[in-house]
Amino acid sequence: MSLDELFGNDPGWVVAVKALLIFVFLVLYTLFNIWFERRVVARMQHRIGPNVNGPFGLLQSLADGVKLGLKEEIFPKAADKIVYYVAPIIAVVPAFLAWAVIPFGPVVNFFGHETPLQLTDLPVAVLYILAVTSIGVYGLVLAGWSSGSIYALLGGLRSSAQVISYEVAMGLSLIAVFIYAGSMSTSEIVAAQEDVWFFIPLLPSFIIYVIAMVGETNRAPFDLPEAEGELVGGFHTEYSSFKFAMFFLAEYINMVTVSALATTMFLGGWRAPFGIAQVWEGANEGYWPVLWFFGKTLAFIFLFVWLRGTLPRMRYDQFMHFGWKWLIPVALGWIVALAFIRKAQLEGMLDQTAMIVAAGIAGIFLIVTFLLPTKDDEDEIEPDEPLEFDAFAGGYPVPPLPSQREAAAATTTTTTSQPTDGGER
Repeated sequence: MSLDELFGNDPGWVVAVKALLIFVFLVLYTLFNIWFERRVVARMQHRIGPNVNGPFGLLQSLADGVKLGLKEEIFPKAADKIVYYVAPIIAVVPAFLAWAVIPFGPVVNFFGHETPLQLTDLPVAVLYILAVTSIGVYGLVLAGWSSGSIYALLGGLRSSAQVISYEVAMGLSLIAVFIYAGSMSTSEIVAAQEDVWFFIPLLPSFIIYVIAMVGETNRAPFDLPEAEGELVGGFHTEYSSFKFAMFFLAEYINMVTVSALATTMFLGGWRAPFGIAQVWEGANEGYWPVLWFFGKTLAFIFLFVWLRGTLPRMRYDQFMHFGWKWLIPVALGWIVALAFIRKAQLEGMLDQTAMIVAAGIAGIFLIVTFLLPTKDDEDEIEPDEPLEFDAFAGGYPVPPLPSQREAAAATTTTTTSQPTDGGER
């Protein structure tokens, strides 16, 4: 039976059970990831981490969820009531919908019915994931706009600019996979990686995707929309209790979503790691592939946590400069080069080994290029004497602090009292 015939023939109860299992898994995986992040960061910082609620502190995330649900609900006086309540729903629902086309494993016996471990599939499944996940940013933008707060509004604007910038780079990195696999179906992409995982011949695309997925999920060092240093909490500053928990849930589910997409596109999906399938024939049969799939996604989650515990937050101008002037041009150049390489490979002018070597050289060149220091376009000229502070310089509506206002008034008084007739009074 072909892959096209596997989908669309399941009974209604099988589809309902699959959808329920995906929902339960994502909620439980979110609770585990919160605990996992705290334990890993605690180990990096030589702390213990959660260890009281439950064995090894595993119930700490559940306790935090109950606490958030029981907190007092607040409603800002200047907020738009309808949009304020709808925004968290818009943020969290697309995070669940993206998992409809993610393959967890091969065809299995599911309560006496032969079905693939995937809810459904589409000829353009990857485009469906990109489209659905991009809708989630509307929840952040609307949350910032409807809260009636400048901090929240700025966080929402940053979210929209960030998603537009890094989703372009993410989409360009996936085009290489489409060229190499000849399909945009997630199940067919996994099937095309039976011999070699795509992260090897498509190493530059894999590196670009990993960088873009961190920016897409607003995670450190790219967590500019919720930077507490200048925006307090960003788009969710005015949210509390269960509505804030929904934004929290959406962030962690999006982390798992982009990790699952990376696993599907570059790491062979649910296929067993190298070496296991060669010594164990049943490694890619039954329900064992589910274990390989979730192990790979957990490795990406560890990468998210590792970056958060080690790298400082970037400046916003550096962040946008990196996305538009580095990631996108490099991705476009790699796509053009890959199109010629793939054409030569299909016509027998380039073998698999040469392709892997070329991809490795390109990936190393890409990493070295990112690490090279860059010179600023314009050198800042420091004034000889300290200039008087002007809170409204540049047109920014930032009123001066009381101490600054008093200092400005004193300076004005001293200036007006100076003689204007050559020193004679």
